[in-house]
Amino acid sequence: MIGHGLSGTVRLGRSGTESSDYREPKWPANPQKRWRCEPLNIANKESFGFLLTESDLWTNGAAPPRRPRDASLGDGPQLTHITLVWHEGRREDWLKFGKPVANRIVDRKQRIESYAAGQVFGLVRWASNEYGTVRSTLDIVRAVETSEPRTLVPQVDPGGDVLLSVHGWPKVAQVFRLIDAIETSGIDPCDVAPDHWLHIHNRLAARDVPRGYSPARHRAWLKRKALLP
Repeated sequence: MIGHGLSGTVRLGRSGTESSDYREPKWPANPQKRWRCEPLNIANKESFGFLLTESDLWTNGAAPPRRPRDASLGDGPQLTHITLVWHEGRREDWLKFGKPVANRIVDRKQRIESYAAGQVFGLVRWASNEYGTVRSTLDIVRAVETSEPRTLVPQVDPGGDVLLSVHGWPKVAQVFRLIDAIETSGIDPCDVAPDHWLHIHNRLAARDVPRGYSPARHRAWLKRKALLP
């Protein structure tokens, strides 16, 4: 499904990017992947013309919380919140993949996406100054339960289980190609076995070539996952 990103554009590819996947930003359009959320039928001043969304978790008619830490929803599930900032050409954050259960536009340059425990997402953060790129990172993170151990990740509240973390545009682009290959085989990256992201991380750290992720291996993971408590 095609949706609007922070830039208000709609020409998104399967992975949420256009042909600039392997070019270092500046991007021609906001490459953030959007997943299905029911849009409100009115754009208000706060949204600056962008569609606001509401999650199935907020079904009592109340507005989503104003601050991420308010989103405990009483006795409801803890959510993991990702703050995305978009200053084109200076700081560009987006989700390479992910299925948020809720999101909120803070202003025309910042939004917050929320994920339930167990969900996996790929967070890309890029920044530059007058001298060139100062940051290119990709973190693939699993949202965790309150009782689970977690690793602190910038812009991720309250952190999560880091499955893969790469720095520098060449490595980020390399992982992009691996993700695109998974999508080409008909597999959603959100559903990939967490061990595979760990495998990629370790292989890249050792300057080795990661194994591919085949449909047969994915079916085996889904069967194993069905037996887990």
